[in-house]
Amino acid sequence: MTATRPWFRRPSRVVPIAVAAVGVAAVAVAVLTPWPAALVIRAVFEKDGADTVAEMQRHVPDVPLQQTLDVSTGVQGAAFDAFSPAGLDGPLPTVVWIHGGAWISGSKETVRPYAQILATQGYTTIAVDYTVSPEVQYPVALEQLNATLGYLVEHADELRIDPTRIVLAGDSAGANLASQLAVLTTNPAMAAELGIEPSLRPEQLRGIVLDCGIYDVSGVATAPGIGGWGFRVALWAYLGERDWSGTAGAREMSTLDWVTADFPSTWISGGNGDPLTASQSKPLAERLTGLGVPVTELFYADDHEPELPHEYQFHLDLEDARAALDSTLAFLAEVTAAS
Repeated sequence: MTATRPWFRRPSRVVPIAVAAVGVAAVAVAVLTPWPAALVIRAVFEKDGADTVAEMQRHVPDVPLQQTLDVSTGVQGAAFDAFSPAGLDGPLPTVVWIHGGAWISGSKETVRPYAQILATQGYTTIAVDYTVSPEVQYPVALEQLNATLGYLVEHADELRIDPTRIVLAGDSAGANLASQLAVLTTNPAMAAELGIEPSLRPEQLRGIVLDCGIYDVSGVATAPGIGGWGFRVALWAYLGERDWSGTAGAREMSTLDWVTADFPSTWISGGNGDPLTASQSKPLAERLTGLGVPVTELFYADDHEPELPHEYQFHLDLEDARAALDSTLAFLAEVTAAS
């Protein structure tokens, strides 16, 4: 009688069939939902974000600050940190910073050191949170941020905010959100389209700071490389549809098409190593200048060394990043000067 070999040594088609089945399932999931790819991208961004926070932290001046962390606005998913220089009396011009992360990652903690740096220069700075995607879809984050602005104005006295001197700011996807909030504030057609009542009046919004943002998503659908793929996944997660390019949300978040002459004074910059600079930041700067909006732009020659990456402004070990910070502070001083 021939002994039967153990099952785990027997030649079988079960393993390759199982592997093929898992592969088919993975492809099916990737076609049906952005969750798996979005979470992978989020993990990469979170690692990079932690490294950048550590770099920024080294450059926070040793100046006493008054800070209030993790303030809830009463709207689920919306919270903020507030910083202001200790020892200064009265309301202060205020910078509200919206973090980036391709709409699918990031938190207020990723911009906390930069907000602290700005606060040491005489500002109340607010680093805000919003719910990222795919947990929610557009326009939830925009609604949360607009509600946060309303909370800040309502609680201006206790937060040392001057509600007549507010500057919106953001990096990457946060710059997109900041630009959309500015359009919501200054273009009634956008407010009507969204059905959102702006929390700020145009005269309260003194300026906007835009670092490496996205202002026209129409080109993302055909953008090449891993970067283009990543943005398509992010927009699928954010807008809630795999074929997002024709959605109302894609049209509304392309602020290049919504800005008017009433858009606030703008500081805008992008690095020469960031593909978004040529395709997003420079076209918006050109459009705003053509409308007569005061624009302070900081761009670099294509052969500039070192090559400056996406969100170079936060890499404060770089001389160019520190120069961008100085330029930002000069802009803030100009637009928030007491009338």
